Amino acid sequence: MSVEFFRPPLDYPRIPYDRMLSHGAARHPENVAVVFRDVSLTYRELEALTNRFARALARLGVGRGDRVCLLTTNCPEYVIAFYAIARIGAVASPMNPSYREREIEYQLNDTEAVAIVTHADLLPLVDAVRARATCLRHVIVIGPGRPQASLVRGFTELIADEAATPPGPLDIREDELVALPYSSGTTGFPKGVMISHRNLVTNNIQFVACIRLRESDRLMIFLPFYHIYGTMLMGAAIHAGATCVLMERFEPVECLQLVQRHRVTLFFVVPPVLLMLSNWPDLAQYDLSSLRVTMVGAAPVAPELARRFRQLTGVPVIQGYGMTEASPLTHVNPVHDERFNVVDSAGLLAHDTEHQVVDIETGEQVLGPGEVGEICIRGPQIMQGYWKAPEATAAALRGGWYYSGDIGCIDEHGYLYIRDRKKEMIKFKGFGIAPAEIEALLLEHPAIADAAVIGKPHPEAGEIPKAFVVRKPGHDLAAGDVVAFVKGRLANYKVPGEVAFVDAIPKTPSGKILRRVLKEQELGQR
Repeated sequence: MSVEFFRPPLDYPRIPYDRMLSHGAARHPENVAVVFRDVSLTYRELEALTNRFARALARLGVGRGDRVCLLTTNCPEYVIAFYAIARIGAVASPMNPSYREREIEYQLNDTEAVAIVTHADLLPLVDAVRARATCLRHVIVIGPGRPQASLVRGFTELIADEAATPPGPLDIREDELVALPYSSGTTGFPKGVMISHRNLVTNNIQFVACIRLRESDRLMIFLPFYHIYGTMLMGAAIHAGATCVLMERFEPVECLQLVQRHRVTLFFVVPPVLLMLSNWPDLAQYDLSSLRVTMVGAAPVAPELARRFRQLTGVPVIQGYGMTEASPLTHVNPVHDERFNVVDSAGLLAHDTEHQVVDIETGEQVLGPGEVGEICIRGPQIMQGYWKAPEATAAALRGGWYYSGDIGCIDEHGYLYIRDRKKEMIKFKGFGIAPAEIEALLLEHPAIADAAVIGKPHPEAGEIPKAFVVRKPGHDLAAGDVVAFVKGRLANYKVPGEVAFVDAIPKTPSGKILRRVLKEQELGQR
């Protein structure tokens, strides 16, 4: 099946993604690009380090089209590695640092990664699966200590003798892949989302325009770079020549101190962070007057929460919308005038993006304003498809439109409202969890005959996984046993928050789990 891709009316720069860094460095060489703990890098320095790491990768034999996994928390080396990978025509595949061995092995093999860049603290996990990662040739470690294994090299050691000039020029096409983040999609195990140079370049520029990002801005970035939200913030800031103030993870006191110390202007959060800060007893003690806007993404925010944060801090809260498959931004509320900020809406379209709502049953009838159906998106930021998954690609990309699986409506003014999800994916604090992945693991337990997992509404996380388990006859099994089995095998956020034992799992005649029935039963018990 041929896929029709959107061709935008405006002429975005037709450049490889790494040129976005070169653009920022050429215009603002002495602007501070990255602040992390006691490290501060200017754009001139960031460009030089990127060149050195790109040369190091090339010297190792990593080349055009090769996949390189990134398994680390936010740090300057992440930024350097991402742009260096792009600079040699390779493909960056971010990994969640909370992954366990099983998930790391899966992504290494599914991407056929030839190299991985990881933090020293996470090296034992990589070591544990390295023998089973059939294509992996190089492990590059960020952090102190000299690696001992022959395949392992230290990041700092690797770039020490490399020149700071760019490696040999490559004629990289705009439709070549630059990133391969993993998304759970609608069903099954996580799938690689094929993001091209054109996708990321255009979406970064779209975000810069929507948020009115300037070289004088300072962005607070604790949202992880391995999440597409964090990737967008990194790329847009770098293109604009702005400053990224990094944190490995959100911690309220440190975050508020950094906002105050660095006079942060743009604050990007997810709903649980906004909720925590709104209830933080010492919030008023911090000077947040430098902030001009707070943006909420990755999951819908309750309007009353946005209004409360605005009242407490004086900082406007705007909501945006997007998905990994759209690189990610498609909608955001206007930042120029609070009168046009509709707090319960996902916002207006990003530049050169189209949307429509179609009927849920056939996906063919376009609905009018206010009518609820499946949200479809078309624009230059939409992915090329799913990695090694032609059927899933054909289902998601139809007639040039991306069928999001989200249910909502568009009002007469063009504001988008998200009502529900057609997808069965569980949304935990902005992260997608495929029920089938947890179910497949549960079925490996010797005492479990069958299992199903659904998302249960949760006031802070959005949803938590709830497992329904059928015991094998003659086996004793408690809820704690089920939780303990999943812990250590999957990331913590995928561990079931609740376990219920049932006699049977409701299924269709063909054997598909009827999660809808389980959800209805769950809602009836509340």
